[in-house]
Amino acid sequence: MYLGTRILSFTPTSDKSTLPDLTKLQISVITKTTCKIPGLPNDTYAIQNEAHAKLINMTIPPPSAGEEGPYSQCTIYKAENNTWSDFAEITNTTPQMACTSWVYDTTSFYPTAITEFEMVCGNEIMRSHSNMVGFGGALAGALVLGLLTDVIGRKKTLLISLVIQLGSGIGIAYSPNYISFVVFNFLCGIARMGEFMIAFVIGMELVGPTKRTYVGLVIEFFWCIGLIILAGVAYLIRDWRYLQLSLTLPVVFFFAYWWLLPESPRWLLSRGRLDEAEVIIKRIAKSNGVTMRKSIMRDITLHEGPHAKITAMFTSPVLLLRCVIIFFNWLAINIIYYGLGLNVSNLSGNVYLNFVISSLVELVAYIILIFIMDKTGRKKLYLVSMLLGGIACLATVFPVMYGTKAHTWVTVTLSMVGKFGASAAFGVIYVFSAELFPTVIRQSGIGACSIFEGIGGMVAPYIADLGILLGGHFASILPLIVFGGVTVVAGLTSLGLPETQNKKLPETIEDAIEFGRPGYDKKEESLLDPKSQSDGRSKLTYGVDDVRKTGWISHQDTSQF
Repeated sequence: MYLGTRILSFTPTSDKSTLPDLTKLQISVITKTTCKIPGLPNDTYAIQNEAHAKLINMTIPPPSAGEEGPYSQCTIYKAENNTWSDFAEITNTTPQMACTSWVYDTTSFYPTAITEFEMVCGNEIMRSHSNMVGFGGALAGALVLGLLTDVIGRKKTLLISLVIQLGSGIGIAYSPNYISFVVFNFLCGIARMGEFMIAFVIGMELVGPTKRTYVGLVIEFFWCIGLIILAGVAYLIRDWRYLQLSLTLPVVFFFAYWWLLPESPRWLLSRGRLDEAEVIIKRIAKSNGVTMRKSIMRDITLHEGPHAKITAMFTSPVLLLRCVIIFFNWLAINIIYYGLGLNVSNLSGNVYLNFVISSLVELVAYIILIFIMDKTGRKKLYLVSMLLGGIACLATVFPVMYGTKAHTWVTVTLSMVGKFGASAAFGVIYVFSAELFPTVIRQSGIGACSIFEGIGGMVAPYIADLGILLGGHFASILPLIVFGGVTVVAGLTSLGLPETQNKKLPETIEDAIEFGRPGYDKKEESLLDPKSQSDGRSKLTYGVDDVRKTGWISHQDTSQF
């Protein structure tokens, strides 16, 4: 099936902005560290022998409050010349000083951006800044490339995104310092958001209304599968620079989509390029075993409907409150979704295994959504997902307060339950919010939501690193408590939104004001009305499924289309 192969072959290139994939975790993971023994060039984090252990005890004091490990991470004993031979007489009163070089645990990762750019001992927030800048690039990409794709087309914007991705990915791998690392991370965020956005848009525009929910969720399957593959690659390649290169260079193969991927027929029609659109639509029809009339293109129109400004939603108290709830929920769901992903490296246990489990949990959430979203309703499903994720995160306080190290698996399990709820809510909110905005501002409304999505992503790294920045006994669960609290509050505010399933969606601002009130027409919105056309034929309004519905294509069996 032409549509299926095109969509499925395209979506693996997608990447949700600069989401917390294992590449980011391995590049900027917080590894165990301690001060390097002055004057000992071959010093290591692991104790080599008894003589090495004696030197460590002579030069490095015990850990201070909030530090983990047997030795201090940031201070050494002060000696006259600061060489290991000067530390012969060490007592409890020996003064201490901040160290200027460190050794790192190389069990899981080495080297990383953290170790090379020394984001430790007072500089931990540099990691949060780096992740925030990446999400800032994603926000910029959504705004700039979102406009560009409507001007020059989906394929050209995709090519631009791939070029930026290739250049910035190589730039990250060869970054000589922190500043260049952050700059290339910003550019990479722009590119990756462009790739995912175009994958999602063109996938939705190549199918009709009845298939959009399905396609929107299937795209996420490939995102999850890609995460699992990343875990395997990252496990085999421990050097962050080589890992970055190994995941960047294959982008070259995706330039083949310039020839393999068709331009969106909808975009071509909106630009009046009917001949090009006809070639693509006929190719789709042929692959699905249906026949098109030769004169079909004379009857096709692209009806965009009336338009209004997003500010029209602020003219009524009902709509203003609805907008505030929607925007806050976009902010909250992105904070918990991205934050839980970034927090994987802060959980106990094997980071690779935790990451694979987290990806599988997300995949299961999307699979379940396909079967129940159209049966349970958007509002109820979204509320349950948010409360499940939030309460699970809040519950992590109990194993830390009342459990032992043997119960750390409980914290990991609750974090995964939180990821399940967040992933499910993430999948629902796209459909739910789009159905809540009236037709005249639906596109602008989703665009405004993407701004709050970007802000949520930019805030998430700081929350995920709260435990690292503040330290203490609750360091591992502090981010989860914040994520859980925000999620529960946001989920409860969604009670103020009307249900949209099996309802006639609002067309105008006036419809939006009445939507959800008793007496509002609850009939399912008619996507096409053949009787509305004087010649007895409907017009193409969106997607290829509509072509089959209008009767332009005649075939004994059109079930594949």
